[in-house]
Amino acid sequence: MADTTESDAPAPTRARNRRGEGARLRDDIVAAAVELLDETGDEKAVTLRAVARRVGIAAPSIYRHFPDQPMIMLAVVRQAFTELEDRLQSAMTTAPPDPRSRLLALGHAYLDFAQSHPGRYRTMFGGLWMPDLDQTTLTEADLAALGDTSMQLLVDALTGCVEADLATSDNLPADAVALWLGLHGLAHQRAVTVAYPWPPDIADRIITTLAHLK
Repeated sequence: MADTTESDAPAPTRARNRRGEGARLRDDIVAAAVELLDETGDEKAVTLRAVARRVGIAAPSIYRHFPDQPMIMLAVVRQAFTELEDRLQSAMTTAPPDPRSRLLALGHAYLDFAQSHPGRYRTMFGGLWMPDLDQTTLTEADLAALGDTSMQLLVDALTGCVEADLATSDNLPADAVALWLGLHGLAHQRAVTVAYPWPPDIADRIITTLAHLK
């Protein structure tokens, strides 16, 4: 007898939503996409068919909420950025109140998020899920605002250090971008070079240097 693959097995049946509960199905679709991404670490695994099977619905039902797969991925990425922003806000709130400690806490929280959710993080910044815009319903406006809040938190934290005479930055937006690139580079290298003996204070060194901390 031939083996039955997962894609050939019958999908579980999902109970129909009651009237007015369509938003719940949309949330379930996004949650299923996130689960597939976390489990596989590969955004290519997040197909319409795989998501539908995970939710327990027929694939055409997805089109009521998402016109194509890239729009599902956009929802996944937006949710991931919200989670990152919440993580950064929480880290700064619980850090000691001085601006230097808050900036360091923000940087470490960013790195912790990248390490805790490698599949989501890679998808947020890898861009491989984005097709040509003329081949999808995605628009430049959909993509333009991704990460804006996280970057603003970085700018605000760096501004606090400058105002407290703890940093010498004379171009806050540019130095915030440079600091993000440093954190992003470390996050990426930690993920792909797991056996490297990183200095225990490497994150603090990067933040201190790129933020022009005194």
